[in-house]
Amino acid sequence: MTEPEKAPEKRRLFSGIKLVVAVAVVAALASAGVTALLVNIMERKQEAKNPFYRVVELDDTITDPAVWGKNFPLQYDGYKRTVDQKRTRYGGSEAVARTPTQADPRSVVAQSRLEEDPRLVTMWSGYAFATDFREERGHAHMLEDQVFTQRQQVTQQPGTCIHCHGSVYVPYKKLGDGDLIKGFEKMNQMPFAEARKLVEHPVSCIDCHDPTTMQLRVTRPGFIEGIAALKASQGVPGFKVNQDATRQEMRTYVCGQCHVEYYFKGKEKRLTYPWAKGINIEQIMAYYDEDGHADWTHALTGAKVLKAQHPEFEMYNQGIHAKSGVACADCHMPYQREGAMKISDHHVRSPLLNINRACQTCHKWSEAELLNRAETIQTRTFQTRNIAMDALVDLIHDLESAQKAGAPEESLAKARDLQKRAQFYLDFVEAENSMGFHADQEAVRILSNSINFSRLGQNALRPGGGASTAPDQRPAGAPTPGSAGAPQGSK
Repeated sequence: MTEPEKAPEKRRLFSGIKLVVAVAVVAALASAGVTALLVNIMERKQEAKNPFYRVVELDDTITDPAVWGKNFPLQYDGYKRTVDQKRTRYGGSEAVARTPTQADPRSVVAQSRLEEDPRLVTMWSGYAFATDFREERGHAHMLEDQVFTQRQQVTQQPGTCIHCHGSVYVPYKKLGDGDLIKGFEKMNQMPFAEARKLVEHPVSCIDCHDPTTMQLRVTRPGFIEGIAALKASQGVPGFKVNQDATRQEMRTYVCGQCHVEYYFKGKEKRLTYPWAKGINIEQIMAYYDEDGHADWTHALTGAKVLKAQHPEFEMYNQGIHAKSGVACADCHMPYQREGAMKISDHHVRSPLLNINRACQTCHKWSEAELLNRAETIQTRTFQTRNIAMDALVDLIHDLESAQKAGAPEESLAKARDLQKRAQFYLDFVEAENSMGFHADQEAVRILSNSINFSRLGQNALRPGGGASTAPDQRPAGAPTPGSAGAPQGSK
């Protein structure tokens, strides 16, 4: 065969060799890619089992947040920042300097609400809150502010108060020999000073997280029992919050453990959330009417009255954010980026101090516009609150004068009952820490009812009386909140 005839044969042979090599290279690359993918999947599975670097081993006995912070330094940095004191237009606290004393070593406190609005003293006359009531500070201060409030000096507070002012999960378990509820029951009946000795920290990581899985959990017996009663009223018996709640619900429930209305029931001082009939104010008022509970007897009028606490959970549930599936943590602990990590911001605070991450995730308007919208709601609520406050103070003074003038007991009894309602409705908004923002229409509705109760109370003191004590003045047959045919604010 001549050389020209051999050339094509050589080229075909060389091409075949190149094809074999190319196939081998592609196969090798494919094998490497598949191997890398499998390795990556395995690594991700391992990371899912250990989603953080374990510096220390955590268990169900460690209450010190600094220890948890060794595994979760970014979250712990946020937690420590709750010492901040920054005021919004209608909430938050500002640092007020004071001279420490042996009884109260604090050098900084929040502003006095009683000095800002002396009408509160009249509303709470005869109750400890008329002695000392300050703007709330961040979680870092929640234990010391309860220990050193002047209210401790004018009344004997029970150990029940520790339920929401300290990290109580481990102390409850120790008191109950491993039984959370039994420990809760024992601490409720202790004097506050004795119970305080059992608690080392304010709210801590262990109160909201399982130390092994880091899953959210409810540890406060008051909420465990309260939410079960609420669900039963909605036709869901036997609800177990840590078993039956969704993850998004838990991002509200862990906050609702303490940001609620409550009372101390019976001689045992059992912390109780009045939700057995429902969660809106008419349902709570009906619960108290049936239970017969009163927080104190008003010093100026003799009325058996109620003090609302801080019903953020109840009011939130009547608002548009709850209806839209937004959780407390979405606004007060929004997600943030730290390097390559996405975490919840543990610097718990007003969304108005963090509009970019708290609000603009969903609302595509400028920070200035969103702040203006929020403050417009709050300003209107505050103005209506002031009208309700004036009306209540007028009723209290009229009742005081009527008693001195020897008014008929029937008229006085009607007016006192209406004072109880006007006062509780007003305080339900006053004590709630959003100045109406959580449920703006509901807040103004409640305040309008309070104004009406005060007016009816004044009418009851006129010659002939005639005021109704009914808490709802709708026509017969009209649906009431919580009944069939009415909006279900608690669902």
